[in-house]
Amino acid sequence: MNVLCLPKTKLLIVGYSDPGQMGNYLGAAAETLRLNYRIMDIRQAETTNRVLQSFYWRFRGKRPAHLDAFATQVLDTCATMKPDVVLTTGGRAPLDGSHIEKLHRLGIKVINYSTDDPWNPVLRAPWFISALPHYDVIFTPRRANLDDFRRCGVRAIHYLPFAYDSEIHRPWPENVPPGAPSDVLFVGGCDADRLSVVGPLADAGLNLALFGRYWNRHQQTRAYWRGVAHQDTIRAASASAAICLCLVRRANRDDHVMRSFEAAAIGGCILAEDTPDHRELFGPDDYAVRYFKAIPDMQRQAKILVGDADVRRRLSLALQQRIALRQDTYADRIITMLRLTSESTLTPSSMMPTA
Repeated sequence: MNVLCLPKTKLLIVGYSDPGQMGNYLGAAAETLRLNYRIMDIRQAETTNRVLQSFYWRFRGKRPAHLDAFATQVLDTCATMKPDVVLTTGGRAPLDGSHIEKLHRLGIKVINYSTDDPWNPVLRAPWFISALPHYDVIFTPRRANLDDFRRCGVRAIHYLPFAYDSEIHRPWPENVPPGAPSDVLFVGGCDADRLSVVGPLADAGLNLALFGRYWNRHQQTRAYWRGVAHQDTIRAASASAAICLCLVRRANRDDHVMRSFEAAAIGGCILAEDTPDHRELFGPDDYAVRYFKAIPDMQRQAKILVGDADVRRRLSLALQQRIALRQDTYADRIITMLRLTSESTLTPSSMMPTA
């Protein structure tokens, strides 16, 4: 697909539209590309009734309570808007196989950006997995589940990493005081495997700044919890932190996360979990970031970096230069998705995953 033809493409995005959510980032990217687009918020398929939500989660296979009503809204919108492509996001996008087939009968391509691993034990939803083969193309930011998608009958599956929004994820202005400093900043939820990594940093006497849910539930990290914050707060915290810690989510089988790209674009000195995806993004050890594999190594590297401002500046500058040379914005990702979706209808070879 020629980039010059993109504005002619009509795109309906089905995802969370809140700031910081994938649907919001993709909508902003579509705006940048001047696409004819619209966002429908997945939250309309959910319920605010906690008892009803619990019932559907436990006894209806994690099916959204208002899935059919929301899917009807999607179909009605498509009948009027006549999009070329419907792009759903997430590991439980609220369209089942029958809804996708109805969209196909309208001549619409239906694709999914699988931001969460559908086989994550916490999120696994049989109804959604059964819908996967109905999609024209699925994009996944993890290589670990490519074979799972193939085994369940997905026609075209492509590896597509996360990205960043260049308007939101940018360095904090140098002439504006960033706020309270910290030795180590981490942004993300308190998964059990993350607690086992972050906790030892607190034990090592380092001053932490933790943004995200559930860190306040644990005595080891409660004192360092700074809530769930908007992006300007995260940018300011990144500017004031000596180190930005970058961890994956084990339950999602991640080799990188959204924060991997966001932290790199915002700037600062990154200490990253050593994974193939991180090395592909950041380069070799000590070029633009430092890596760790084991907790003692992480503690040692953190203390070295906290005590050496010159090394931190060198790594940060190299990282900024590396990110500037790459094409890792969400606008780049939309271009790739629309191109591969177009090609998947033309040649059988396009059904092979991209590296």
